[in-house]
Amino acid sequence: MRDSRIDALAQILVRYSTKVQPGETCAIRATTNAEPLIQAIYEEILRAGGHPVFFLSPVEAQAAFYDLAGDDQLDYVAEPTRWPYDTADVAFAIMAEANTRALSQVDPARQSRVQTARKSLLNASMDRTARGEHRWALTMYPTHAYAADAGMSLARFEEFLYRACLVYDDDPVSAWERQSDTVKRLAEWTNGREEIRLQSPAGTDITLNVSGREWIPCYGDHNMPDGEFFTGPVEDSANGVVKFSFPTSYGGREVGGVTLRFEDGKVVDASADAGEESLLQTLDTDDGARRLGELGIGTNYGIKTGTKEILLDEKIGGTFHLALGASYPETGGVNDSAVHWDMICDLREGGSITVDGEKLQENGQFLV
Repeated sequence: MRDSRIDALAQILVRYSTKVQPGETCAIRATTNAEPLIQAIYEEILRAGGHPVFFLSPVEAQAAFYDLAGDDQLDYVAEPTRWPYDTADVAFAIMAEANTRALSQVDPARQSRVQTARKSLLNASMDRTARGEHRWALTMYPTHAYAADAGMSLARFEEFLYRACLVYDDDPVSAWERQSDTVKRLAEWTNGREEIRLQSPAGTDITLNVSGREWIPCYGDHNMPDGEFFTGPVEDSANGVVKFSFPTSYGGREVGGVTLRFEDGKVVDASADAGEESLLQTLDTDDGARRLGELGIGTNYGIKTGTKEILLDEKIGGTFHLALGASYPETGGVNDSAVHWDMICDLREGGSITVDGEKLQENGQFLV
């Protein structure tokens, strides 16, 4: 018998997050590790009248690819691979790693090469989403690997994840809409402002210009779980230093203790306590990788602790995150890159966010 929480999550994703309509094509991308959730989403799409199409891979496929592929194979993008990004009406992506460190020994240059080859897929998805032609949802299936990274048993991590997704609500399909008032209000308050200053006692002090940029409220329409509002900073405006609080995994490599110094929007100095080689390699992927594509502010106070998974950690209430690389077009951002890498700074112990001289947040709590 399938876990009822999985059915509730599938209902949220299909009926609320993407609102699948009859006749729409729907891609489901995942590893076979997530089969129970894949099946539940498949059934919900059929109930909604959509056309589900699977894009599944074995659990060990990605590690084998980087181990065995030649240069021409690293650069190759099969036409069917493009379909979920440039043609499908709706795309579902499920994170379900059996080993979050499976790529830790891969040469970062090979990963950068693959990212560059697939840059057009990211661009297609972002552009179509901004035009309202494409809807997508990203979620996570709980595995022992994620539980171990979070320092939890699998049962505890399942409880943590599903609670963050609001699946326990009496009406889970409408739960996120009822949770949306606060994040919408904060996005509206911030729209039309110009300068953001982010500070923490750990050494972060950075200013960004967001003049003319749109703040987007997030309450379950793309990420699940959710809870943030974000924008694309003016590309040449970042000045100062940011020291990120939580380790993060990018391309299967854990990078922690990251410090970045910006001058006129560009990273001019970077260091990390762990994974520095991978950080520096990624920064050199292309011209846009050293500039910011996103500033996001977390609003989900139900997620209280870091898990090393950005899908969860970037939503923590009392944190902000900056993404190196590609901007989301709907914000007005124009930074172009094959990279989009979010990193998180905790403001809950003495930090602040100041907007045009007015405190938006102090010690992780909103003041407006």
